[in-house]
Formats: sequence, C-alpha cells, structure tokens
Amino acid sequence: MTAGKTPHILTTVAEIRAVLAGPERVGLVPTMGYLHEGHATLIRQARAECDVVVVSVFVNPRQFGQGEDLGRYPRDLERDLALAGAAGADLLFHPDVAAMYPDGYATNVSVGGVSAPLEGQSRPGHFDGVATVVLKLLNIVGPERAYFGEKDWQQLAVVRRMVRDLNVPVEVVGVPTIREASGLALSSRNSYLTPEQQARAVVLSRALRAVQAAAAGGERDTARLRQAGLDVLAREPEVQPDYLAVVGGDMQERERVENDPMTRVLVAARMFGVRLIDNMPLWPEPLETEGEGA
Repeated sequence: MTAGKTPHILTTVAEIRAVLAGPERVGLVPTMGYLHEGHATLIRQARAECDVVVVSVFVNPRQFGQGEDLGRYPRDLERDLALAGAAGADLLFHPDVAAMYPDGYATNVSVGGVSAPLEGQSRPGHFDGVATVVLKLLNIVGPERAYFGEKDWQQLAVVRRMVRDLNVPVEVVGVPTIREASGLALSSRNSYLTPEQQARAVVLSRALRAVQAAAAGGERDTARLRQAGLDVLAREPEVQPDYLAVVGGDMQERERVENDPMTRVLVAARMFGVRLIDNMPLWPEPLETEGEGA
C-alpha cells in the first residue's frame, strides 16, 4: 500500500480482516488516539519495516478505573488521521465499544507477575484491561509486528509476557520514549497541563536522571538510589508521588541493583490534578565493566 496518504478508516472487525487477507507483512501500532510525535515515531518505524501499517484508535474503557479520566480523555479523530497519514499509516482501525465488547462479552485476560506491582497496585484491573484489548487487537489485525512505546514500560512488559505465555505469533517491538527538549516525556495527558505546568512537570525526568547519576557514581543500594530521586521530587510542591522504583526485567525491586541493562527506574506522580508516569534505564549507556560497589 502507498504511504503518505490519508489512511482509510475501518470500524468493524469484518472490514479490517477482509482488507488484511493478503500476504503482506502487517505492522500494528495500538493507540488510544490523540496522537503525538511519540506515536508518529512508532508509525514511522512500522512503515520502515512492514508492507502495511495499521494504527488502531480505541479509548479502551476496560483499562480505566473508577474515578479515572475515561470521560475526558482527549479525542480528536481528524487530528489523528492527519498525523497517522503523515507518518506513513495505511489503515486506521477505529472501532466503537460495541464492536470490541459486544453484548454479552464475558472474557478477561489477566497476566500475573509483571502486572502486580507499581501500576498494577495503584490501578487495580488496569492491566487486565490492557491485556484484553491488546490480545483482541492482535487477533483481529493479525500483525507480524506490534509497536509499543517504552514510556509505558510496565505495559510493554505485560504485553511481552502475555504474547510469550499464550504463544501469540507476533513480534513485540519496543520503541524508545520521545521527549520534549525540556526532557518531559510526550504523553496525550500532557494536553491537560498548561505550558507553565508542563515546564514544572519536567521534575519527573530530573528525578529519574538523579537516580541514574547516583548509580553512575557507584551507588548500588536500591533504597538510596530511590531516595536520590525522591529528594528531587520533594523540591516541587505540586508533586504528589505515587511511586518511584528501581526494578529489574521482572518489575520487582531488590535490595541492591546489578549491572543489568534491563534495570529500570520508574516514577508515577500526580501534578496539577493529572497523573503522569515516566521511566528511564538505570544505565543509559551499555556497561563495559561492573561499577564500584556492585
């Protein structure tokens, strides 16, 4: 299919299955819409690696808890269509809730282990909703590759575990986080913040970099690494921290960190009434030797 044109919108499972019945290599970029440059990066990578690029836009009600922002989550389909097309998408799958969860729907996907701490503890049921909708999208579209941003690091871990455990024939591709020049991770929820508030929200990435700096200086005690980040957050009065954690690939904290490239620093906090998340690798560059104190 030809990239760079306005993607064709499909709204039903039957439509998209009919269009994708051919032998082309299909790439899927699952989103909840209100696309930004981070999503565009996923789409461009899919465009470079696949014959057909599908972007799904579906605000999934099953991954929102009671009192969360389902009703006000930003939506702008025309904007999404334009950005997706410019980045190289061929098709935009935009089902309604009835198409994804028809009357009588009674199945839920639950991924153990990696889904339990952090976001799983703060937002009970969230990852069940994520796993359920992602598995449905993979079954509907049948892609060879599916692209996810590393900004939602725990979500990526959950999807990878689900795909492995259920033998889903898809390659899950993680794409590095895209940031503003200030360091703020791009997110659709940034639209809730004024420019001045966004500038202050950069404290989250500064906290993560403080943890990285402490590790680079030889610190290996997880509690002290975590405190280095919390000290930065404490300087911003609008921050209400949910968690700041240093975890391995299994999303679990240990008393001391090792020189494992999968070790990650994750943070979640509420600022100006908006819940924001971010993460970075503990060591931003590949390690050549073990650091002092390892």
